[in-house]
Amino acid sequence: MSTTEPRIDVPASSTAKTVIRIDHVVKWFGDVCALNDVNLAIQDGEFFALLGPSGCGKTTLLRCLGGFEEPTSGRIELDGTDVVGRKPYERPVNMMFQSYALFPHLRVRDNVAYGLRAEKLPKDEIQTRVDEVLAKVDLIAQADRRPNQLSGGQRQRVALARAIVKRPRVLLLDEPLAALDRKLRGEMQIELKRLQSEVGVTFIVVTHDQEEAMTMADRIAVMDRGRVLQVAGPQELYQHPVDHFVAAFIGKMNFIAGEVTGDAILTPGLGTLAVRQPDVPVRGRGYLAVRPEEARLLGPDETPSTGDVCVEGTAEGSVFVGSQAHVHVLLDGGADPFVVTRPRMDDAPEPGARVRVAWRADASLLLPEAQSDDAAAGDGA
Repeated sequence: MSTTEPRIDVPASSTAKTVIRIDHVVKWFGDVCALNDVNLAIQDGEFFALLGPSGCGKTTLLRCLGGFEEPTSGRIELDGTDVVGRKPYERPVNMMFQSYALFPHLRVRDNVAYGLRAEKLPKDEIQTRVDEVLAKVDLIAQADRRPNQLSGGQRQRVALARAIVKRPRVLLLDEPLAALDRKLRGEMQIELKRLQSEVGVTFIVVTHDQEEAMTMADRIAVMDRGRVLQVAGPQELYQHPVDHFVAAFIGKMNFIAGEVTGDAILTPGLGTLAVRQPDVPVRGRGYLAVRPEEARLLGPDETPSTGDVCVEGTAEGSVFVGSQAHVHVLLDGGADPFVVTRPRMDDAPEPGARVRVAWRADASLLLPEAQSDDAAAGDGA
């Protein structure tokens, strides 16, 4: 197992209270390392996302937080108290599952009240708390309906109301929008963010959808093979990824492989390409990375601007995606298409045409390959 600690950004606010601290958490399933020395600090009232591909360990980490799995080693502190070994019901944490798991025979009001009744709270207190939370999620008018009389978005809000009515310190959400269609999912991303801000509960959400994480979360932990690779806000992740994996996972990115020398990269077929980057995190083999929206196609008689990097290639085709067109160019000596974003489809070059692609040297990054760790090479959970 690697003893190298992952890159962890400083908290978004130095004055905010840390509600959860995950300290060197490791989880093995037989000979598979699902969590490899995970360290995180999550702040009170924060909307925090665990983002990564299937098998990266994000759900295992969420289950460890909720008490449904126990780490092999390490500490999980809630308000400074180690909760490892405590049962789920002994933690001030609630979990909202992907399936929602609503009781079909109960009204919305009774679904929301179920946990409070199980705690044998007074009837008046139950009614008051249920009414308050139904108002927050805008379901007062649907309080007497059953789940099969609700839309997908309304059922999602019932599940959320049932989770927050118990006033947990932290709410864990496991792919909460995965069952919704694309349009409703987009609407509910905004709704969840609004509700989290209103109720003031710390939300920790698991997702493999980078757009979903970027829309909702204050900060995001990108995971791969049981490790946390980078923790940052959405804009920082997009503009300053730490390695090839994070850059490829967050948005669209073009990569040109080569040998890094100083603030430039030597590439086969394209020569030496400059990068204006204050701190180059790699020596030897690495990648020049540039976003499609930062690149442009030069006209036949157009001269590159001062400070531009200019390369040549052959147009392979264009893809229309509504408000934009993505032009695919096979650069000289390249193996993968280089994508250039254009505002219109009608002026895209014909397939087979020779083109020149330019971008500002300070709009690109030099990145190392994805971090490697033999102990984390197994599939996570």
